[in-house]
Amino acid sequence: MPKDFRATALERAVGRQLAGWRAERELSLTEAGRRVGFSSAKLSIMENAVQPSATLDIMALGYVYKVPTPEWQAVVSRAQHAERVRRRASESEVNFDPAADFANLVFEATGLRVFATDMVPAVFQLSEYSSAVMRSDDPARTARQAMVREAWSSRLNGNEPLTVQAVCSEAVLRQEVGGPRVMRAQLMHLMEVSEHEAVSLRVVPWCAGAHPAMGSPFTVLRFPHRQHDDVAYMETFLKAEYIEEPGLVEQCAQRFVSLEQLALGPGESLELIAEVAAGEAHVLQR
Repeated sequence: MPKDFRATALERAVGRQLAGWRAERELSLTEAGRRVGFSSAKLSIMENAVQPSATLDIMALGYVYKVPTPEWQAVVSRAQHAERVRRRASESEVNFDPAADFANLVFEATGLRVFATDMVPAVFQLSEYSSAVMRSDDPARTARQAMVREAWSSRLNGNEPLTVQAVCSEAVLRQEVGGPRVMRAQLMHLMEVSEHEAVSLRVVPWCAGAHPAMGSPFTVLRFPHRQHDDVAYMETFLKAEYIEEPGLVEQCAQRFVSLEQLALGPGESLELIAEVAAGEAHVLQR
């Protein structure tokens, strides 16, 4: 057993499945252990994920419980995957932080599809807006946002500008970051960049109700080389992650299409941004 073992959620799910098999057959720990040749203590340890479950032990339980082959094979695969993840985690590896690397991918990309839920997309943030975010968030994360903005702006007027298709929840416009003056400047900046031919900016209004990917901002990046597949990027205040499995990236792309269909058109979106900006100007005049 690994030193100071702490079961992962996947290993706990494996144990739960083993316990479920036994419960379905209405067997006590003692009787089940007797049938398979395990002590009741060992079986309890497996079911409660007190230590990793060996592949052969899971197979033995599947055989004794007469579990359909595809079902016990799936549980074996989960246990093997958990073991591989644990082994990699224990090895000495170079630490790779997708959040720190993201600006590099933005610089290499030819296109971004961005969905924002409550914060202006990093590529469009003004420095004052980013600074206001920093005061209530992680300074290192905010610095990374600035690097992303610089990666995009450095290519905006070049021969091969980075195209950005952005869909924002109306909450992005209404969430006042940095006070009325900063927020009005940020909204005006959104109006300005939305007129660039390489930018599409659309807003999902509150009246649209529930929509795909609620609470889950994401970015899908497209690259010029055939050998470089699309990549999806997701980030929370805890961690960032690249999604590279083609099927999952395609799910993100499909969600983005659904969001575009719910969003206001470019012209209507611009009108809504202007309306909110005018409201901020009114606050400043009080």
